[in-house]
Amino acid sequence: MELRHRALQVLCLAHPDDKASAALALYVQADQHTIATTAPIPPADPQALPGRPERPELLHHTAVRRRSPATPEGRAILLHAIAHIEFNAINLALDAIWRFDGMPTAYYLDWLRVAAEEAQHFGLLRDLLRTQGHDYGDFPAHQGLWTMCEKTQHDIVARMALVPRTLEARGLDATPLIQQKLRQVGTPDALAAVDVLDIILREEVGHVAIGNHWYRWLCARDSLEPETHYTALVQRYEAPRPKPPFNAAARRQAGFTEVELAWLLHAG
Repeated sequence: MELRHRALQVLCLAHPDDKASAALALYVQADQHTIATTAPIPPADPQALPGRPERPELLHHTAVRRRSPATPEGRAILLHAIAHIEFNAINLALDAIWRFDGMPTAYYLDWLRVAAEEAQHFGLLRDLLRTQGHDYGDFPAHQGLWTMCEKTQHDIVARMALVPRTLEARGLDATPLIQQKLRQVGTPDALAAVDVLDIILREEVGHVAIGNHWYRWLCARDSLEPETHYTALVQRYEAPRPKPPFNAAARRQAGFTEVELAWLLHAG
């Protein structure tokens, strides 16, 4: 089977269990797939992308409830919000595979790995939710990540710049702060969440690094200056400006330069 066509099929799956298991299976069986040089034909209805379950209810981000971990329900809402991010991240990785043609084989395999690891993250968080008497879909969520995916669907350089290394990189900054709050709560379920977030943070550094790598590769290919072009893309696509504090160590590990870190401090 052809890898990019199969990635599109998995992207269209609506049930969370089906999508997560199919993403993992696709990664395991990657060496059994060819890779097409031209993009598969998307569904006639653009609303079919990505496949979404009936729940959770999707709201504007300003309407989603605050997520304080001080109470059991607050911790469940927090875990649900992170699980929703990870579920969307499966979609983002799959979309990066099928949508953009003409890239090296390593590009497609990198994003396939990301899709599989995001599926694992989603499963870990969903397991935690279930131990607390909840499940994915029990609380409202928002679609901020996918909105930027739609904005950048015709520009792979913008996609690499503004999804993995902008929106997803915010998780590198936010996760240690969330872990600190959970440690202060100190209950067994809160500490179990801290351990899961350790796994997610470590692997998300790698995901952002993949975004950084391919953004710089594309800039070199297209004779673009990475820092200058990034600033232009942020303005063109109205990308949100990350707010401090920043996890500078994780960002450096993910490939951000000192110039880029300085820009973040100034922009924030």
